[in-house]
Amino acid sequence: MKRGLPTERDAAAAPRWQAVVATPFGYVGIRTAAEHVTEVRYLGASGRSRRPLDALARETCAQIAAYLANPRHRFDVPYALEGSAFQVRVWRAIAAIASGRTRTYGELAGDLGSAARAVGGACGSNPVPLIVPCHRVVAAGGGIGGFMHSRAIGPLTIKQWLLRHEGRC
Repeated sequence: MKRGLPTERDAAAAPRWQAVVATPFGYVGIRTAAEHVTEVRYLGASGRSRRPLDALARETCAQIAAYLANPRHRFDVPYALEGSAFQVRVWRAIAAIASGRTRTYGELAGDLGSAARAVGGACGSNPVPLIVPCHRVVAAGGGIGGFMHSRAIGPLTIKQWLLRHEGRC
């Protein structure tokens, strides 16, 4: 199933965010639990900001602002990766991709002894995009690939913005 950006109904049913920050590509929700960021979600263009409710959400917002000001900024907030063992391996490999660089789904698959589609599926399930920069994983041959389990305009516009911001598109 292909997903686009969340609908207003999804946002209303969504769990409470510890912060919502406005970015040039829409609003970003941040969820924290204990001492970790547990979710970063692209919420779309309509919405409103929410002040951080805890210190970690405040720091995450500050680091998103730092990244938006300087695409070479490296996120340094504690985050939790909940998923299958394979997904976590993919997300850790993605976290190692430096700003301004990209890897293809196939390259990561080769490194992990897997298939490109499986890597793509794990990318789409990334719970903390931006912090774990799945936008830096692209299709072979110069294609952008998908984003957020989708090839719809909304998600791909975000991926293109992020890659352009880093000088890759």
